[in-house]
Amino acid sequence: MTESREWTVEDHLAGAPAEHVALYRRVEELLLGLGDVHQSVSRTTITFVGTRRGFAGARPTSRGVRGYLDLTRALPEDRRLTNVSPYTARLFVHQYLLRDEGDLDDTFVGWLREAHAVGQGAHLARRPPGGRTP
Repeated sequence: MTESREWTVEDHLAGAPAEHVALYRRVEELLLGLGDVHQSVSRTTITFVGTRRGFAGARPTSRGVRGYLDLTRALPEDRRLTNVSPYTARLFVHQYLLRDEGDLDDTFVGWLREAHAVGQGAHLARRPPGGRTP
């Protein structure tokens, strides 16, 4: 029988290039600084969870920081976004790759805030007319 173990943030940081660990720590600082956020760590990612649900993920890799954001809209094309797809009737998951500190501009921080609102349940309060998603 295989013993399961609990993954930690440090497990994800081990072996990653120092500059990508530092970039991850900056993303982590921004997300935790939004308030009412905790981390849930699994083998595949570090998820940031609001009062209602997980809304973002991040982990350092050999290429930068990979992660995702759950938003109520599909973002326009951006060099940081590697994939955007519908997740639920009200949410789109945005996969991203950050390569350096310059990728953490005001636009990206705004996306973090939008995702945080989803984590707090904002996507549940928005019901389009007729109850359907456009």
